[in-house]
Amino acid sequence: MEKISAVIITYNEEKKIGDCLQSLQGIADEIVVVDSNSTDKTAQIVKSFGGRFLRHSFEGYIEQKNFALTRAEYNFVLSLDADEILSEPLRESILKVKEKPEFDGYYMNRMTFLEGKPIKCCGWYPDTKLRLFRRDKGRFTGLNPHDEFRFTKKTEIGKLNGDLLHYSFDSWEALLKQNDKFARISAQSYFNNRRKLSPFYIWVNPLVRFFRDYFLKGGLKAGKTGLLISKANAQATFLKYKYIKEIKKKK
Repeated sequence: MEKISAVIITYNEEKKIGDCLQSLQGIADEIVVVDSNSTDKTAQIVKSFGGRFLRHSFEGYIEQKNFALTRAEYNFVLSLDADEILSEPLRESILKVKEKPEFDGYYMNRMTFLEGKPIKCCGWYPDTKLRLFRRDKGRFTGLNPHDEFRFTKKTEIGKLNGDLLHYSFDSWEALLKQNDKFARISAQSYFNNRRKLSPFYIWVNPLVRFFRDYFLKGGLKAGKTGLLISKANAQATFLKYKYIKEIKKKK
């Protein structure tokens, strides 16, 4: 049977990490948590589940996740965020992989919850992620804060049944706060990587994003929730280009 290392990065996740770790019971053969110097009870909770708790100063989401991979004992890795939970169908799918893996990596659908309700519109679902993979075959890459595991060589990738449940936003305020935070990080990443951006992006891309999510991705059918999420998505796009412009002015 294939053994799996579950790796998670954390920072002050005492409210959510317990549910994440509970869903890993019977699935993960080890749990490795790389923490960015939390000041709450994250460490105690991780240790209560038998997890290995490692402190590592935060350098970026991509950098943190790649560091976590190097600390895993087993080659097959399940990479999760602290606010993600394996649904029962997904657990069953992973158990089948443990018995007889057919691929070097597996995609899974992620379902995000807002105020406790699953959101299936506005491009939020299915939010397909590659989270189960052989770590020696690739690494995390992309532009912070959006990480993506990519294989360094061409390989076949499977797809798991069941959803990864993402309890990221307890309120609308939490959504808007994270949008602003990620927009700032993304703007700095774009600037650091010298991505060329036309000035009209700051106005055109948010409108395109709203049109896509509201009219093409089911926002219209979701009523008020769909409208508000589409507006929030467009605002996040606007903020990213706004902050890029601000960074350029300071340089």
